[in-house]
Amino acid sequence: MGIQENKALLKRVPLFSVLTDPQLDELSSVVVKRAFPKNRAIVTEGEATQWLYILLNGKAKVQVSDEEGREVILAILSAGEFFGEMGLLDESPRSASVITIESCEFLAIAKEDFNRCLRHNFEMSMLIMRGLVKRLREADKKIETLALLDVYGRVARALIEMSTLVNGERIIKKLLPRQEIAKMIGASREMVSRVMKEFEMEGLVLENPDGSVTIRDNIIAARF
Repeated sequence: MGIQENKALLKRVPLFSVLTDPQLDELSSVVVKRAFPKNRAIVTEGEATQWLYILLNGKAKVQVSDEEGREVILAILSAGEFFGEMGLLDESPRSASVITIESCEFLAIAKEDFNRCLRHNFEMSMLIMRGLVKRLREADKKIETLALLDVYGRVARALIEMSTLVNGERIIKKLLPRQEIAKMIGASREMVSRVMKEFEMEGLVLENPDGSVTIRDNIIAARF
């Protein structure tokens, strides 16, 4: 992949939208494009952090394991989102694992190049800070959700967060397996299956002919 193609890809990423053409040229010469198949671990919890990754297309999950080996999904990443910046900033090991949910393409930037870019660009440093604050807020929101909502509410919230507004409707292009949703909300797969079945019977969750899923807006009023 050439420098000009790298530059075109970088321009698509919000994180790099503030960079000048010379800065983009410099970064384009060191960025690496990487493709991974479904269910591949990109980074593993506890390992040293050497790269920043930016997701170009596909979806990936951020997860951690507790002392008993149980997995908890912290977030689902979509195109334009990034990870690895925390370890590059504080020199700590990876705080979570990132695993592809479907085939994904990433841009990867080595630690030295990333840190040099931050030193030379205040706006990009601010975007990184905002990204960190956003994740802290999302973590606080998840803790509040787990503490205050019942399983029905937690499943409803997870479905809403996974959906995208398309022509005024909430659409999930590809619904995660029940086990994955269970890991997101701290419930059993069986309980999630039961809740999903009730949602479907009530018409709150509708499966479309193309395999996507429509989430009715009144799921909010029904379950919050």
